[in-house]
Amino acid sequence: MSQVSWVFERLDGKGALIAYVMGGDPDLATSASVIDAVVRGGADIVEVGIPFSDPIADGKSIQAADVRSLSSGTTPDHVLDLVLAAKSRHRGVPMILMTYYNILYSNGLRKFLEAAREHKVDGIIVPDLPFDEIREYATLAKRFGLDAVLLAAPTTSPERMKAIAAHTSGFLYLVSLTGVTGARSDVQRSTVGLIGFAKKYAKKVPLGVGFGISTPEHVRAIIAARAEAVVVGSAIVDIVATCQTDGPVKMLANVESYVRSMKEATRGA
Repeated sequence: MSQVSWVFERLDGKGALIAYVMGGDPDLATSASVIDAVVRGGADIVEVGIPFSDPIADGKSIQAADVRSLSSGTTPDHVLDLVLAAKSRHRGVPMILMTYYNILYSNGLRKFLEAAREHKVDGIIVPDLPFDEIREYATLAKRFGLDAVLLAAPTTSPERMKAIAAHTSGFLYLVSLTGVTGARSDVQRSTVGLIGFAKKYAKKVPLGVGFGISTPEHVRAIIAARAEAVVVGSAIVDIVATCQTDGPVKMLANVESYVRSMKEATRGA
């Protein structure tokens, strides 16, 4: 059983919180501290982004984080080292990468997955992975002991949802709405229906719902709809963006406090 799967086993029906941190935002040392802060706040799984110049699935908040990280000179190898160091500090907390397919392709799929395994990465999310490449990618990821976390969207057909659910591992990342990442004011009613739809096909794998989840009320609604996890990203990135004005000490305290409020909501659904 992978570390990601073990998280859902030990939660015994309670919701999991997956917290996103952009690697290298605003620099590698600070992002390492942000990872520590989200773990202290209670995040069950940490999703670490590799900065990319054309993040098509991301909204303004994470796009700005990409720019800050790339401007500081962050590379995919730096993020792998960041994860390896974080794993030594937080044993038992799964760390998954979020990256774009170009990074895997340009580095060589097998070579990148092997490097991820050597750096103690537990899983990878690739939002722009072509559907026709899923089988090869998922097979190789399994060979290297990595969870291949696949995504499904509101526009996913029943046939494709069934195929995605069959090839994902760790959890199925359910995109709650059409569009890009970014904090929203409320959970759309259609999201609740989408969770029920996905449940018909993802019977053997947990559902993690992301895109637009930013308040404890969102978390309670998602978990009440029978999803096993929520993914929170842009709201954390927005707090990190205040580092220049508030200073790192206050920023990190705010990150930890925010994550704690979101984790508490997973228990009180």
